[in-house]
Amino acid sequence: MRRSDVSKTRPELPSRRAALALTGAALCAPRLALAQQGDLAASIASQHRSPGNRARDIWRHPLETITFFGIEPQHRVVEILPGSGAYWLEFLAPYLRERGLYVAANRDENASAAYVEDHKRLLAKLAADPARYDKVLVTKFQTDLHEITPAASADFVLTFRNLHNWIDRNEIEGSLRAFHKALKPGGVLGVGDHRGRTDMTQEAQMRSGYVRQDFAIDLIQKGGFKLAGTSEAKANPKDTKDHENGVWSLPPTYRGGDKDKEKYAAIGESDRFLLKFVKV
Repeated sequence: MRRSDVSKTRPELPSRRAALALTGAALCAPRLALAQQGDLAASIASQHRSPGNRARDIWRHPLETITFFGIEPQHRVVEILPGSGAYWLEFLAPYLRERGLYVAANRDENASAAYVEDHKRLLAKLAADPARYDKVLVTKFQTDLHEITPAASADFVLTFRNLHNWIDRNEIEGSLRAFHKALKPGGVLGVGDHRGRTDMTQEAQMRSGYVRQDFAIDLIQKGGFKLAGTSEAKANPKDTKDHENGVWSLPPTYRGGDKDKEKYAAIGESDRFLLKFVKV
């Protein structure tokens, strides 16, 4: 075989420059991920956040939660009912401000008077800090009565501690339809809620505010989503889930007032599940 023929049979290899470029890209990817996580951590650590919200970080594990869901600065993220407490909004909106978008799908005008007043406080909070919140998009949410964001435009829809209300009010199916419509194909629905007991039916513990994890997964998958992961970042084994006023006995609510307050403070916030679903 002639030399020229041998050269033709060899597989084509990348040039040294191309190989170095590929190697550099591979090395840059984890550095980029670390940089993004650093930006998120900085936003979470920012002193602009309210002291009450920062005090809850020990229980709510914001960095682990957002990293688990996979949110990055360029994403369009819809949070359902952030309210004036704005725990997640306070650091997600600045994190997404330059390259992505934070959407607050909050109360509509038909909500109860208390919720309407809370919505006004949310709007006032946003208006008071335009340097961080001027690009926040506020939309209406009430099951599937409104378009929470243009169809198939959201990378993520997030909901925290709302499932038990929607299940109790027979609003869960409509809510899931709204989330499914809002998400891009393959978009992520991130769910966090109070984890119920497995030795009781869901109906038996409905008034306590807890939701069985298996029950939630089954409901959401029936709504057109596929479970993509679970996280124990918010697990709290101290939560016995047998409190007089259900989850509201625990901080930050303390519905029982001073009664057994020290005991509930020692338990901390409720045991919670984190679920990651993908739109199918």
